[in-house]
Amino acid sequence: MAESLICNNTQSRVSSVLNRAVKQFGKKFMFDSDEETCWNSDQGESQWVVLEFPQPVKVSELRLQFQGGFSGKSCKLQGSAKEEDLKHIVDFYPEDNNCLQISFQTTLKLVPGRASKYDLQAVFALQTS
Repeated sequence: MAESLICNNTQSRVSSVLNRAVKQFGKKFMFDSDEETCWNSDQGESQWVVLEFPQPVKVSELRLQFQGGFSGKSCKLQGSAKEEDLKHIVDFYPEDNNCLQISFQTTLKLVPGRASKYDLQAVFALQTS
């Protein structure tokens, strides 16, 4: 597997946190490598995660793990240089299980513009069945 692009200087934002319980379900739990914790969003049709990297990145794969029964049904990945409009990269359809998944493998380089940070956004449409 490829090495993670997430570092201490990577900034993240999320669409919501379940019941605003940040201490229990906040975004920091997406990257803590503890299978007992996770980011948990409020219910809704579209939930998202934005990652801002401190330097240009080359994305080769996207690894996701959803809690069984709460996976994204129809997902998309977007990316751009900071201050530019997000561009569609790929749609993907994760399995509804509690296993680590590689949702796609590709070579994507977010190239520098005039800005110093680069955005990657994943949008998740929650499975309701």
